[in-house]
Amino acid sequence: MILRMSSLFLRTLREDPADAEVPSHRLLVRAGYIRRAAPGIYTWLPLGLRVLRNVENIVRDEMNKIGAQELVFPALLPREPYEATGRWTEYGPNLFRLKDRKGADMLLGPTHEEMFTLVVKDLYSSYKDLPLSIYQIQNKYRDEARPRAGVLRGREFVMKDSYSFDIDQDGLQASYELHRKAYIAIFDRLGFDYVIVKAMSGAMGGSASEEFLAIAENGEDTFVRSPGGYAANVEAVVVSQAAPVDASGVPAAEVVDTPDTPTIDTLVDALNAKHPRTDGREWTAADTLKNVLVMLVNPDGSREPLAIGVPGDRAIDEKRLGAQVEPAEVVAFEEADFAKHPELAKGYIGPGVLGAENTSKIRYLLDPRIAEGSAWVTGADKTGFHVLNLVYGRDFTADGTIQAAEVRDGDEAPDGSGPLSSARGIEMGHIFQLGKKYAEALDLKVLDQNGKLVTVTMGSYGVGVTRAVAAIAEGNHDELGLIWPREIAPADIHLVATGKDSAPFEAAAKIAAELEARGLTVLYDDREKVTAGVKFKDAELLGVPTIAVVGKGLTDGVVEVKDRRSNTRVDVPLAEVVDHLVSAVRG
Repeated sequence: MILRMSSLFLRTLREDPADAEVPSHRLLVRAGYIRRAAPGIYTWLPLGLRVLRNVENIVRDEMNKIGAQELVFPALLPREPYEATGRWTEYGPNLFRLKDRKGADMLLGPTHEEMFTLVVKDLYSSYKDLPLSIYQIQNKYRDEARPRAGVLRGREFVMKDSYSFDIDQDGLQASYELHRKAYIAIFDRLGFDYVIVKAMSGAMGGSASEEFLAIAENGEDTFVRSPGGYAANVEAVVVSQAAPVDASGVPAAEVVDTPDTPTIDTLVDALNAKHPRTDGREWTAADTLKNVLVMLVNPDGSREPLAIGVPGDRAIDEKRLGAQVEPAEVVAFEEADFAKHPELAKGYIGPGVLGAENTSKIRYLLDPRIAEGSAWVTGADKTGFHVLNLVYGRDFTADGTIQAAEVRDGDEAPDGSGPLSSARGIEMGHIFQLGKKYAEALDLKVLDQNGKLVTVTMGSYGVGVTRAVAAIAEGNHDELGLIWPREIAPADIHLVATGKDSAPFEAAAKIAAELEARGLTVLYDDREKVTAGVKFKDAELLGVPTIAVVGKGLTDGVVEVKDRRSNTRVDVPLAEVVDHLVSAVRG
């Protein structure tokens, strides 16, 4: 195939779009691959669509290799299946909802667990039909509150979702491992650095869960790993409960005057100045117990206050907290909320007013680092006062624990494999062992070997196809433009003809035709009234990995061939250039 730039629906830009935040967004728009239609919604232009389809084909190829079968569900779906699983409510404002002309509730599919479950229920009834893996590559819709970064976080996106159906947990484990291997093959071919990490199942439910993250400075996800091989999304890091300590030698709790100390830093300064420790060391933030109040907004709109106690040298990680309380949304505890709880002394809140047994009746959860028997400095529930030597288990209790405090570089890995270090990534794939959640909700059962009805065990596996395009761009560019991996690029060769006479164009046209005959796709810049400088900038911006220039070198019988990935150039005799280019593409 020859794509002639003189007629190709393409317009490159020299300036970055005003709303672009990350390299992939800037470059995909400037190179004419995508065009914004509305916030979080993008049109895929011809070259961009070719890249998108190349990603889809890699995903499809690897899924087919493990025996998964492709189908496509509608994007417009009825309410009833999502009502049965509770997700009509749980998805809250993220769901695009609409009514048909008869007033029936409909939605635009954000994900299709319900539909996959129902189609198998409709067609299969015996263990002999299993195991089964089916998948689709299709547009999804989620009303993101803050769509950003181009196609990295949009409101409409292409996703591959597949589901496995097995008779028992052993079957699920086998299906899960097959998908995991397929995902490794997919991401190896897509051409970016990635890591496999433990993850939270969240609203999806299920047990085991792993994410495939493209390593990227601009990624929205933070993950940690250790020298010994531990790797997890920070949301999935589980801190063990600290072992109890002996509090027999801790003096009785003492309330002290600490005016003007609403923050941890001011408190520590005041303690060291007016209430020095008896053991000679200075107070630090780690000696204090910070009680943070948030409000949980449930999908049905109801609100529930929550208090979280953490060591004063730790902050609450919003993503970790959000993952623990899904499907509720975490919002700030505002002045109006304080007005409803006059017993709360803002800036001086302690355990005394928190928990089911205390006056506020606000649920109170502690970070697991807080050991039974440990002594703390914390709020005395009275403005300007704190309490010393308040011992957990002796002087106060809580309603439970929560994994919500930040995970920091240098923390010990949960499996003891060494200190953790953090990095950023883009979620590209997520695999879940769903278990029976959706099968039970929708009554998906089959007859087993003994003729007994059993609930089917399911797995769920997703790949963000549009995200993959952006992630590849994030990891494959330089100051001049995109540099696509060869299997992803919109063309095999970018052929450029330059000069004022017809000779370079005639020679380039012949090269293009021969390359097409050899099965290559050629992006041919045959524009006659465009300067060489503009053509070269476009070629570097568009990112096809091999660029061939037919220009002034033609007088010496050579064509310049540039490799964008190694940034090297070589002059190739005109008679040999087709063979050279075919070899460069096919290896």
